[in-house]
Amino acid sequence: MTGERNPWIRQLHGEHPRIGMWIASGNPYSAEICAGAGLDWLMLDLEHVPNDVRSTLAQLQAVAAYPVEVLVRPATGDPSVIKQLLDIGATNLIVPMVETADEARALVAATRYPPEGIRGVGSALARASRWNRISDYLITADAAVSLTVQVETAGALDQLDEIVAVDGVDAVFIGPADLAASLGYLGKPEHPEVVATIEEALSQIKAAGKAAGVNAFNPEVARRYMSAGASFVLVGADVTILARGSEALAKQYAAPPHSA
Repeated sequence: MTGERNPWIRQLHGEHPRIGMWIASGNPYSAEICAGAGLDWLMLDLEHVPNDVRSTLAQLQAVAAYPVEVLVRPATGDPSVIKQLLDIGATNLIVPMVETADEARALVAATRYPPEGIRGVGSALARASRWNRISDYLITADAAVSLTVQVETAGALDQLDEIVAVDGVDAVFIGPADLAASLGYLGKPEHPEVVATIEEALSQIKAAGKAAGVNAFNPEVARRYMSAGASFVLVGADVTILARGSEALAKQYAAPPHSA
């Protein structure tokens, strides 16, 4: 079973929620700064960020020396993309826009070597195996990988019980922005109906014995989600911290308006 030898999965079933942030700059320097901040986890994003396999590799290398768990999110669940990310050393994948249990099962297969799955065997060329310096990599790799699927639409919520039940899905992450849009509240992820729907989904995931995650930059909302069962929460992003911090700096030193 995937996740057996994966420290991230063990942490998700610990006593305290794990707090993390997005690395959305696509920059290894920023990733390294955030890796040493004391957070539990980082998410390297390829869905909404100008990242590719090479820039993701550079970020994985930059944060490798720090005691922080790293999730990598591809733009899609394409098996060829998943194969590349696993080969460069990603061990925790979070895949967006999973709508059905069949899609979840296909993702599980993409993370496993035959006969359990369809992952291509190229370990001799891969950073993940340290270029075959890890002698038992092919035997242990499946159990060292975690898979989180994102549920982000009303239709996917209707299939949540089936998605959560898929063997090999270690966690389910609710995406508030896309879910809000799907529910008719585009740009309003903190609308009361959206928040209530997410709380119900988090409780449902936890009751099924799987780890539940969500993002919430508002501390009050984040704490609500943790109370509802979220065991990992994304509470910020490097680019938003830089944007709001630079705006605050500009405002602090802005010239006062001229008096009449």
